[in-house]
Amino acid sequence: METKHNTQTVTSADGTTIAFERIGQGPALILVDGAMCHRASGPARPLAQELADSFTVYTYDRRGRGESGHTASYAPEHELEDLAALIEEAGAPVLLYGISSGAALALAAVQSGLAVSRLAVYEPPFIVDDTRPPIPTDYTERIQEFLATGRPGKAIGYFMRKGVNLPGAMVAMMRFMPGWSGMKEVARTLPYDAAFVTDFERGRPLPEGQWDSIKVPTLVADGAKSPAWIRNGATDLARVLPHAERRTLPGQTHMVKPQALAPVLKGFFR
Repeated sequence: METKHNTQTVTSADGTTIAFERIGQGPALILVDGAMCHRASGPARPLAQELADSFTVYTYDRRGRGESGHTASYAPEHELEDLAALIEEAGAPVLLYGISSGAALALAAVQSGLAVSRLAVYEPPFIVDDTRPPIPTDYTERIQEFLATGRPGKAIGYFMRKGVNLPGAMVAMMRFMPGWSGMKEVARTLPYDAAFVTDFERGRPLPEGQWDSIKVPTLVADGAKSPAWIRNGATDLARVLPHAERRTLPGQTHMVKPQALAPVLKGFFR
């Protein structure tokens, strides 16, 4: 049976329209997507379906993606303002979950003082040791150059190779997959994600005190089958957070199955 998606909108502080939908009943829980994902293309909707029996779940299109608006200039603060508008709509305080670079955005949101009572993050892409190469020093600049010269496919390829650390052959194959054109449409938002993660992708342990202002209980989760580098990043994040609980999901990778993740989130958020 096909689920009907009722899109609603909120207006962010700079006037940008942010599209969202909500399902379920219970405490408000907002899901934050990672790079290039949005409601129609990513893990949020399937996860929301699994959580809707326990929470009022909000999924939204981050600015520049899906049905949300965007502006010519970007600042990370705008994404925090987007979340603030959604929290006001949902009714503060909310529960907050972020995956991948969306996890870094969720951390920044709580750090900035947004009204969040509990936070859960899954595999923020932090590189904290030598188990993989760090991102290049000109990583963001290279992506911006590809985008500015009308080469979104090059930007995606560079992100997949240098950011995600996928093999070149796998990245080359992606160009022939059905979702490639959709990825090119949202490639312009790659610098948005970079703004939240690049400081923590240099191959060094996470800085002490970076998130000391996060006083809420925080779940840091990863998948047992994920690469060592991203699992080590999760472990280091749990080390520096003041009130962290660490969980590893058996059999899961970065593409975590909603049926495996939902019970863990329900147990933590209740």
